[in-house]
Amino acid sequence: MPKLDGSVENIVFRNEDNHYTVARFRLNSSGRLFRDDLTTIVGTLPGVHPGELLTVEGEWEHDPRYGKQLRVVSFVQRLPSTTEGMIRYLSSGLIKGIGPKKAKLIVEHFGEQTLAILEQMPERLSEVRGLGVKDRQQIVKTWIEQGEIKELHLFLQSHDVSINVATRIYKHYGQDSIRVIRENPYQLVQEVEGIGFRMADEIALKLGMPVDSEPRLAVGLKYVLTQAANEDGHCFLHERELVTRGAEMLHVSAEAIMAVLEQMRHDPDIFTEVDSEGEPCIYYAPFWYAESGAARLLRILQQSPDTLPPAPETLWERVFERLKERRILLTEKQRLAVQTAYTQKVSILTGGPGTGKTTSIRALLMFLRSRRVDFALAAPTGRAAKRLSEATGMQGTPYAAKTLHRLLEYTPHDNSYQRNEEHPLPYQFVIVDEFSMVDILLFYHLLKALPRTAHLLLVGDADQLPSVGPGNVLRDLLRSEDVPSIRLTELFRQAQQSKIIVNAHRINGGLLPSTRIEARSDFFFMAEEDPVRAQKLILDLVQRRLPARYGFHPLTDIQVLSPMYRGAVGVHLLNEKLQERLNTSALAEVGWGEKLFRVGDKVMQTRNNYDKGVFNGDVGWIRSINRDTSTVKVEFVEEAGPLFVSYAFHELEELVLAYAVTVHKSQGSEYPAIIVPLFREHRMLLQRNLLYTAITRAKRFCVLVGQPTALELAVQNDRVIQRNTALMERLRRLRQGVEHVQ
Repeated sequence: MPKLDGSVENIVFRNEDNHYTVARFRLNSSGRLFRDDLTTIVGTLPGVHPGELLTVEGEWEHDPRYGKQLRVVSFVQRLPSTTEGMIRYLSSGLIKGIGPKKAKLIVEHFGEQTLAILEQMPERLSEVRGLGVKDRQQIVKTWIEQGEIKELHLFLQSHDVSINVATRIYKHYGQDSIRVIRENPYQLVQEVEGIGFRMADEIALKLGMPVDSEPRLAVGLKYVLTQAANEDGHCFLHERELVTRGAEMLHVSAEAIMAVLEQMRHDPDIFTEVDSEGEPCIYYAPFWYAESGAARLLRILQQSPDTLPPAPETLWERVFERLKERRILLTEKQRLAVQTAYTQKVSILTGGPGTGKTTSIRALLMFLRSRRVDFALAAPTGRAAKRLSEATGMQGTPYAAKTLHRLLEYTPHDNSYQRNEEHPLPYQFVIVDEFSMVDILLFYHLLKALPRTAHLLLVGDADQLPSVGPGNVLRDLLRSEDVPSIRLTELFRQAQQSKIIVNAHRINGGLLPSTRIEARSDFFFMAEEDPVRAQKLILDLVQRRLPARYGFHPLTDIQVLSPMYRGAVGVHLLNEKLQERLNTSALAEVGWGEKLFRVGDKVMQTRNNYDKGVFNGDVGWIRSINRDTSTVKVEFVEEAGPLFVSYAFHELEELVLAYAVTVHKSQGSEYPAIIVPLFREHRMLLQRNLLYTAITRAKRFCVLVGQPTALELAVQNDRVIQRNTALMERLRRLRQGVEHVQ
């Protein structure tokens, strides 16, 4: 990584919010070819001003507008030592109201001792003629502030903490930054966005905190529980597993973990329960409150009075006859599903694609409207909500579906929902589609917001992958047998004509899909043993073959879904290659870390950002890159229309390219055409429910590319990865009266 020494000639641009800076840099005489030769440096450069001496380290890059420039990764500041440099430094805008004239007065008076005087004896500024009291106060105030930023930057840089992180910390704590870090670096995890346990732990260890100190291990164990929820979907860990994971991650003995765990028995963030086999289960507080609260509130909802107008059998017969006149023919099971939803306070409608879930919902909505029942439609994501509105004919009406976050009126500034037990939703009936995607936390907040007299219908495919977040709510509710549920299994004639739907049901039943080539088929398997050749085939399918043969747009219609991130047919490499092929002549681009983003790129949000109103898995398009303001504008498709979101350059870590995404990230979405690579190197993720979920994302066309043995492995592997949840057991205990409903 190249390292340059020199001085800052001038600042071309600076974003005061994130300190992103473009500066012209004069190299020391030994490093430049010509006397007036200047270099452009860019990056997060807090507290850097013209005249300052810097040592910068970074990577060379080529910008279409500015040419060759050094993207700074780290830098060391040294104050200017010449009188000329000091004048330029003090008049650079560093101190409000001090221009070249006043700066010259100060430097001429104190000479080479100027900066030392400002640092150690600022009261001597009164000696300078032409400098008023206000000027002197402003100089002293600014000098102290700049000193704090520099001190924090140097302090953190000595501990290998990036400039971006240092800037975030200073914005949050100001002059208390170093004190907070020294006293409790783990405080940063809760209070500073973008700082996780690992980074705080690194700082703490470099500051000399003992590896086996109780505060470190206690925070570390909470982090292990949070990671188990976010990465594996667990609501709790068994004590022995928590000890094993904790010892491995924190590099201490199991005995040290057990000792700290014993001390944490009274920690308000930790709950311990014993399972049916007598083994302790350790919960992190948010997941315990969500799981136990969801079970309690669901039971209360079921036992509360029903206020819907009664519907005698004669009325149902008239309704079904009227539906028949409108060419909505319901099977006996669909009729039962509609009646169950209306007569039971809480019910579940489940079934695979083409079995008539949407038709059942449409019939129910017609009945609710005829009975003047206030209802709401909702789904976990904007894409799923938009699709639900279209499928039920409610798009553009007051009944259009909303995301659950929008329905519950989520407010990002205090991370809370405005709809809750004190301020419930104003509906008599709530229908939630794609419920398999709903995790235990969101389910808990939904139940808190429902009036106790309301009805709740949960619609989803229980055979798909579980939610990205913790819990396995739909499966747990079905297994508990505590909620009336109807499973639709009959494939409708129209669905039988789709090989995608037929093969999805074959796979779900443990049978290999039919791969016979037919002229009008919408499902193909292309055998290829070599992953590198398969990568080239996938690229050709996206860029040339599918657009030419079937008219699919390579950017907007075709989605590659891969089981894994790594490898020749993993998400990372496929995204790089697809970007090269599909978006080469972009208007602008920006590199951030190892990522390169271009105008026109398809991107995905990778974590929930409540301030921006975008969530993990949301897909959008980069519409502009503005280097002057250091921002990228992304357009997301929401149920209410396009949503334009602005990202500062340092926030680009939240985005990834989305020409290829994992099957997990595709949940709740449908695409005109999908391509799925299947290889034995994906063995750990070759599961029946993953393949089933992938295929059911395709609306019109599905291509599987890979090894026939990998396809067989996926179909045969019906082992669902176990998640540690206790919702089913809680519901059963409530039904048996072992637990009390309050």
